[in-house]
Amino acid sequence: MWITRIKIKHDCVIGNRCEKFGVTTTGTPFNVFVEKGVTHSPQVQTLQGDEKNIEDFINDLKKDKRITHLEVEGNTIFFIEIRKEKIPATFHHIKLIFVKPVFVDKQGYEYWEVASWKKSILTYFITSMEKEIGKVEVLKIEETKLTDIYFAHLLPKLTSNQKRAIELAFENGFYAWPKRTDLGELAKIMKVSVPTYREHLKRAEEKVMPDLIKSIK
Repeated sequence: MWITRIKIKHDCVIGNRCEKFGVTTTGTPFNVFVEKGVTHSPQVQTLQGDEKNIEDFINDLKKDKRITHLEVEGNTIFFIEIRKEKIPATFHHIKLIFVKPVFVDKQGYEYWEVASWKKSILTYFITSMEKEIGKVEVLKIEETKLTDIYFAHLLPKLTSNQKRAIELAFENGFYAWPKRTDLGELAKIMKVSVPTYREHLKRAEEKVMPDLIKSIK
């Protein structure tokens, strides 16, 4: 199997707002369809960040005329993006396998990680993107073991506080070695007491860890 990881930035309804409101997202686009020369791109995105920023992001997205069928459940959203010009999801080939969800950072950069059994399929995917949306930074393209191909699945349902607690822990280096933060600092960021933060994080870890362990067995 071959795998590639690329970094792109373009005029994107998600990336532009991640940069504007200081949030990140993870999501996987579905198969796009074209009607009368117009691209329809259904997608689910899960937003991470400050609750107020996420609320502002969603309210701003509602005003975008390119967005239809918007559904909101907590910080997870579903919508269909409608555009005349091509977008990255347009180039998703049936011979490509999503290795991880697409991640969009606070600067609006998208990170795609896809695999295929032929290197030529990956290079065609990359060159097609470059022709339509501009520069594509290839972070890696290499042959890999089959065991390195990970198919992402839905996380167990977390409460908003549990989700925020574990996101903050990850983003601020609580799970790094050596640790770059502690429970006291994380509690301050979340604006709760240390015991309250510890409880939210513990509950989140209890829900996430069983699936994580199963995935590496």
